Amino acid sequence: MQQPVLVLYFAALRDLTGRNDEELLLPEGVLTVRDFMTFIATARPVLAGKLASVRVALDEAFANDSDILRGARVIALIPPVAGG
Repeated sequence: MQQPVLVLYFAALRDLTGRNDEELLLPEGVLTVRDFMTFIATARPVLAGKLASVRVALDEAFANDSDILRGARVIALIPPVAGG
Protein backbone atom coordinates (compact mmCIF):
# COMPACT_ATOMS: atom_id res chain seq x y z
CA MET A 1 0.00 0.00 0.00
CA GLN A 2 1.32 3.39 -0.99
CA GLN A 3 1.95 5.86 1.85
CA PRO A 4 1.40 9.60 1.40
CA VAL A 5 4.31 12.00 1.65
CA LEU A 6 4.16 15.39 3.29
CA VAL A 7 5.36 18.10 0.90
CA LEU A 8 6.60 21.29 2.57
CA TYR A 9 6.67 24.57 0.65
CA PHE A 10 8.97 27.38 1.78
CA ALA A 11 9.23 31.11 1.01
CA ALA A 12 8.15 32.02 -2.56
CA LEU A 13 6.86 28.50 -3.19
CA ARG A 14 4.54 28.84 -0.21
CA ASP A 15 3.31 32.14 -1.66
CA LEU A 16 2.78 30.63 -5.11
CA THR A 17 0.87 27.57 -3.88
CA GLY A 18 -0.98 29.36 -1.10
CA ARG A 19 -0.11 26.60 1.36
CA ASN A 20 2.61 25.62 3.81
CA ASP A 21 2.31 21.91 3.15
CA GLU A 22 0.15 19.14 1.77
CA GLU A 23 -0.03 15.37 1.81
CA LEU A 24 0.23 13.70 -1.59
CA LEU A 25 0.14 10.17 -2.89
CA LEU A 26 2.88 9.84 -5.49
CA PRO A 27 2.13 8.05 -8.75
CA GLU A 28 3.81 4.67 -9.32
CA GLY A 29 6.49 6.04 -11.69
CA VAL A 30 7.74 8.71 -9.27
CA LEU A 31 10.86 7.05 -7.89
CA THR A 32 13.56 9.75 -7.74
CA VAL A 33 13.80 13.41 -6.78
CA ARG A 34 13.93 14.24 -10.50
CA ASP A 35 10.69 12.29 -11.06
CA PHE A 36 9.09 14.11 -8.14
CA MET A 37 10.04 17.54 -9.52
CA THR A 38 8.42 16.66 -12.85
CA PHE A 39 5.33 15.37 -11.04
CA ILE A 40 4.92 18.40 -8.75
CA ALA A 41 5.30 20.85 -11.66
CA THR A 42 2.39 19.05 -13.33
CA ALA A 43 0.31 18.59 -10.17
CA ARG A 44 0.81 22.24 -9.17
CA PRO A 45 1.05 24.15 -12.50
CA VAL A 46 1.78 27.39 -10.67
CA LEU A 47 5.24 25.86 -9.91
CA ALA A 48 6.04 24.98 -13.53
CA GLY A 49 9.18 26.80 -14.64
CA LYS A 50 9.99 27.89 -11.09
CA LEU A 51 11.74 24.79 -9.75
CA ALA A 52 15.12 24.87 -11.54
CA SER A 53 17.04 26.34 -8.58
CA VAL A 54 14.93 24.80 -5.81
CA ARG A 55 16.72 22.52 -3.33
CA VAL A 56 14.97 19.36 -2.21
CA ALA A 57 15.31 17.78 1.21
CA LEU A 58 14.11 14.27 2.01
CA ASP A 59 13.37 13.76 5.69
CA GLU A 60 15.51 16.79 6.64
CA ALA A 61 18.58 15.91 4.50
CA PHE A 62 19.39 17.67 1.23
CA ALA A 63 18.94 15.40 -1.78
CA ASN A 64 20.24 15.18 -5.35
CA ASP A 65 18.12 14.69 -8.48
CA SER A 66 19.02 11.01 -8.69
CA ASP A 67 18.25 10.19 -5.04
CA ILE A 68 15.54 7.57 -4.53
CA LEU A 69 12.35 8.64 -2.71
CA ARG A 70 11.58 5.19 -1.30
CA GLY A 71 10.66 5.49 2.36
CA ALA A 72 10.75 9.30 2.46
CA ARG A 73 7.96 10.72 4.58
CA VAL A 74 8.70 14.43 4.10
CA ILE A 75 9.80 16.24 0.93
CA ALA A 76 10.76 19.88 1.47
CA LEU A 77 11.03 22.30 -1.44
CA ILE A 78 13.40 25.13 -0.58
CA PRO A 79 13.93 28.01 -3.01
CA PRO A 80 17.12 30.09 -2.99
CA VAL A 81 17.19 32.73 -0.28
CA ALA A 82 17.95 36.34 -1.14
CA GLY A 83 18.72 38.85 1.51
CA GLY A 84 20.30 42.12 2.15
